[in-house]
Parts: sequence; C-alpha cells; structure tokens
Amino acid sequence: MGNRLVTWLVLICAILLLSACGTASQEKVLKKVNGKWSETNGYELDAKMEIKSGGEPRTYDVTVWHTKPDFYRVEVVESGKDVSQMIVRNADGVFVVTPTLNKMYKFQSDWPKKNSQAYLIGALAEDLAEDKNLVMKEEDKAYIFEAATRNSYKNSMPHQVITVDKKTMLPTSVVIMNDVKEEQIRITFNNIKLGVQHAAKEYAVEQFTETEDSKGEQAAPANKDAKDDKDAKGETDAKGQADADGAKEAVGAEVEYQEFQTHYPVVNFENTKMTGEKAISDSGMERVILTFEGDKAFTVMQQPVLKESSMLPVTSPGDPVDLGFTIGAITDTSISWEKDGVAFFVASSKLTREEMVEVATSMTISSMK
Repeated sequence: MGNRLVTWLVLICAILLLSACGTASQEKVLKKVNGKWSETNGYELDAKMEIKSGGEPRTYDVTVWHTKPDFYRVEVVESGKDVSQMIVRNADGVFVVTPTLNKMYKFQSDWPKKNSQAYLIGALAEDLAEDKNLVMKEEDKAYIFEAATRNSYKNSMPHQVITVDKKTMLPTSVVIMNDVKEEQIRITFNNIKLGVQHAAKEYAVEQFTETEDSKGEQAAPANKDAKDDKDAKGETDAKGQADADGAKEAVGAEVEYQEFQTHYPVVNFENTKMTGEKAISDSGMERVILTFEGDKAFTVMQQPVLKESSMLPVTSPGDPVDLGFTIGAITDTSISWEKDGVAFFVASSKLTREEMVEVATSMTISSMK
C-alpha cells in the first residue's frame, strides 16, 4: 500500500512538473521573441504576401526597412505588374508614394502604432504579447502561435497563425484568417536581417521618387508628351473641336486606365441596403455614386484614377491604412484608396473605422441587382 501511494505521488508530481514546464516554455519563448523582434535597433526584411480574398489571388513582394525609434520604409510591388506603393515614416511625417501614378500623400500620423501590420515584426511581437488567449504549439523545428489580429481588418479577419523557427527565433510565415478560419492572407518571410540601421537621409522620400523617375527614361518622355498634348489641345480648342482627351487634360491630369467598370461592396450589414446609383459625367470623366441607407448608412464614390503630371506631396487627413491590396487613407468618417485604375471614396457617420475597412475590402465588379 505504501509503495502504491509513493508511486501515485511520483506520477502526480511528474504531471504537475510537466504542466509547469509547458507554461514556462510558452512564457520563455514569448520573452525571447519580444526581446529579439522588438528590441533590435533596426532590421531589413523581404517577404512575399499572397492575398486570397476578394476575387483572383494576388501576390506581392514586400521589402521593409526599420530603424529605431520611428523610421520605416515599406515597399509593396504586385508580382508581374508595374504597380508599386511605398509607405515611408521619417522625421517629416508619414508618406504614401505611388510612383506609377506620380502621387504622394503626406500624413501627420503615428502609423504604425494604430495599425498593426503582419510584415512588421515588431508589430507581430506586440500581437503575441497583447493576446491573453494566445495558444502555442511546439513542432520539431518551429513554434506555432494562434493569436488574434489587431490590424485594420481585425473584424473580417480576426485570426492569425504565426510560425517561428526554433533555431533562429524569427518568424517564417503569418497566415491571416477570417471568422471561420479560412486563409485570406499568407505572408512568407524570405530573409530577415536584424541589427541593420539606415541613416535618416536614406528615409527621405525625395530619393525614392528620384529613383523611380530615373528608371528607363520615364520622366523626359512624359514631359514631352504632356507638352505635345497641350499643343494639340490648343489647336483643337482654337478650332472648337476639343475631344474627350482634351477634356481630360483640362482637369490637369491624364486618365491612367481607359476602361472603367462600376464596383459594388458585397459586405452585408443588417438593415442596410443600396437605395441609389447615379452616374455623373464631368469634363469627360465618369463618376459613379452609390447610396446605402439604413442602420449602417454610407456613400461610395468612384471614378477612373488620374495620373498626376508631377509628384508633389499632398497633405491627407487621417491615417494610412493597409487594405492588403493597397494602402489607403482613413479618418473617423471616411476612407479612400485606389485599385486597378479606380479611385474610391467611402463616407459615413454611422460606420466605424473597422466597418469602413470591411466595405473597402469587399468592393468588387459585380451587380447589386
């Protein structure tokens, strides 16, 4: 009887010890992750981002620079297309640059503090630290964390799985999922270099725009074409025969894409429905306005993207917001972005920021009828 009691006591102690080791293991791993990802003075990384939500899957190449305390440079390039965007935080503010459209927006924002991004490893460390219901699983070569998202699309994509390499203690992938845990976004980290710092002058937006302008011989021919277009416009105006192209020049920019199709949000808000669709033609430019009324009333405006003749910073209200497929601008009552040659603007006094992001990410070419 005494031997059995001793055996049971040993088993119970072993179980308690193993349980305690499991708890300590997760805490230990989190401590290492936070120390390595958050406390580095700077880093560079390359990643591939696959977006599977909202129609055809798309792949993007992402390059990130970060130098403590607050300098960031993120470039996102759509694979197989000459479409890129850059978001830069430096001493002058936050800038979103779209070289293909000659556009630059400036924000007075504390980005990325309010909008956690899965390709910023410091933000990922904060996601893990903030989640009280965090679950860690251990595999042979990796730690797998299941955590809540804290980003701009946390309502529509609330779950994420972060895989950490045991040997390097660096993330290898992040999978972001919707409320039924279907994969929507996958980020695969190809290369992460810790301890890399860049001088403040390397975050100046002027050098990035100059670099883009110097590629090929894009800047000079564009100016020549603009001059030729203006001369042609002057001739046609004199003859009273200005056509649609002349009308587009009258608004000070050129249409980047010729084909324009109306997009509709497929998000489903209760007691909210579309009550109006109106097309307006202004100087040869078509603009479509969609009106939604009900508990979550909002208005959507869309029109073809205009390519600016020169890249000058335009002050934008609110904060930059990463929509996955593009970087937009968001305030408490509006959100704007550009995608596939269309400029979008959503205004509402009844939607939260997260709900406006839901509207933006649900826009697609379809019919509401």
